[in-house]
Amino acid sequence: MISTMWLKFAWQNTLRNRRRSLVTVSIAALGTAAILVAGGFALSTYQGLSEMAARSTGHLIIGKPDQFNKDEDTPLQHGLDNAQELRSQLLADPQVRQVLPRVEFSGLISNGEKSTVMMAAGIDPDSEFAVKGPFLTVTAGEVLSSGSKDPEVMLGEGLAKSLKAIPGSSLTLLASTTEGALNAMDVRVKGVFSTGVPDLDKRFIYTDIATAQKLLNTQRVSTLGVFLARMEMTDAARQRFAAANPTLTVQTWLDQAFFYKSVKDLYNRIFGALGMIIGLIVVFVVTNAMAMAIIERTREIGTLRALGTLPSQLLRTLGLEGMVLGGVGAISGAMVAIAVTVFLLIVPMEMPPPPGQSKGYPLIISFDLTMYLATMLTMVTLTVLASVWVARKTVNMPVVDALAHT
Repeated sequence: MISTMWLKFAWQNTLRNRRRSLVTVSIAALGTAAILVAGGFALSTYQGLSEMAARSTGHLIIGKPDQFNKDEDTPLQHGLDNAQELRSQLLADPQVRQVLPRVEFSGLISNGEKSTVMMAAGIDPDSEFAVKGPFLTVTAGEVLSSGSKDPEVMLGEGLAKSLKAIPGSSLTLLASTTEGALNAMDVRVKGVFSTGVPDLDKRFIYTDIATAQKLLNTQRVSTLGVFLARMEMTDAARQRFAAANPTLTVQTWLDQAFFYKSVKDLYNRIFGALGMIIGLIVVFVVTNAMAMAIIERTREIGTLRALGTLPSQLLRTLGLEGMVLGGVGAISGAMVAIAVTVFLLIVPMEMPPPPGQSKGYPLIISFDLTMYLATMLTMVTLTVLASVWVARKTVNMPVVDALAHT
């Protein structure tokens, strides 16, 4: 146990040279704040990307094994035949919020004068937009809705510009059916959207499932996206649904979130290196400060040794000085990080668009108690170890040599 007396001695010793102690505390505070702010930014980014990925595909994605492992020779070759029955079965689970069928296919889209390649998704419009919320930015027209008399589509902004299409324009979709024959269908443009990814907006369209299935001449769907009540239910639900449907493959959102994995790996390396550099800087600063303090107090240490103070007691006192410096710095740095987090909530700031995208995103710093406690404990541990390492030689110096030191 650390007695109050020894802690009081350590505090008073740090006040001997207030300027040096202030510099040491400031470096520890800035290092702690930098690690916490960077870590909070990384955590908010991970959370945002995971929610975006789960909102895009569903917490779980169910399909035939070949749907995920092999390329299709014809559209929906590996699609689900009993999608409606399976959907009803899944919706009976109390943890399932919604199940969204999806038909994915490709082909050509034409305005009569120009044709271009399209990537299309057939969706259940009412359920899709109700569950996912505003996942698209509609720049013209309206979103799709079920029950329309005429086949309708929504075009990516770049694709609409390429085809000179506006809401109300008539276009023709051309695709291969499940038997390999060509089929064409006239559709009307209901709206124009932007995903924030220009390359995707040049090719992507949405249509309703009935239109997609009629064009492809099939009743199959590619996959079913299962949306759960909470993200934490994902793993347990996957095991449960996989056991109930052994002939199907049940993937989680993480299995298809390639962008999330790449960003997380990159950020972990960047912020891990940043943390190591900041830790080394703090160690060097504390080592230098304690070395100066010990050199100035060598004769004092010799006197205490002559009066019967044990080297272990002196080492503990000097270690406590490092703990005081590191502790005050860590607490100050945590307060700065919290202040930055609250400031960004009150005064929103926008980050520039990531590579390959056209829209920025809000700068948010997450607060995680575990991260704060671990960072502060690490900072205090580093300062204590640095102080003990510097002091070990002097406290074990022969008393005569310490008293004669000048």
